Amino acid sequence: VQVVESGGGLVQAGGSLGLSCAASGRTSSTYTWAWFRQAPGKEREFVAEITWSGKITNYADSVKGRFTISRDNAKNTMYLQMNSLKPEDTAVYYCALIASNTDYTWGQGTQVTVSS
Repeated sequence: VQVVESGGGLVQAGGSLGLSCAASGRTSSTYTWAWFRQAPGKEREFVAEITWSGKITNYADSVKGRFTISRDNAKNTMYLQMNSLKPEDTAVYYCALIASNTDYTWGQGTQVTVSS
C-alpha cells in the first residue's frame, strides 16, 4: 500500500488550502485516515482523523472549526480543507492510512506555508 499527498503550497494568513491523499495498492477494507503535521523543531502532531464510514471525525483543538476532513472511499482518497489559515499552521503535513493501532502507512508529506 502507498499513500501520496498533494495540494500543499504557500498561502497568506486567512486564506484557504486543500490537501488530498490517495492510496494505491491493496488496502484494508476498514481503515481510518488521518492527517498529522510537523513544524520545524517540533514533534509530529495529530491534526484530524476520519473513520471508514466517514461518520466519525476528530480534530485537534488547534484546528477545530477551521479544518474539515473528508474521504471518498470509491477513490481511496482523503481530503483536508483548511480555512482561516494561520502562520502557526505552517508545517509539513502527512497523511496516514491506519489499518490498526500498530499498522500505519505514511505519505511522504507536503509542505504548507502560511505567511503573515
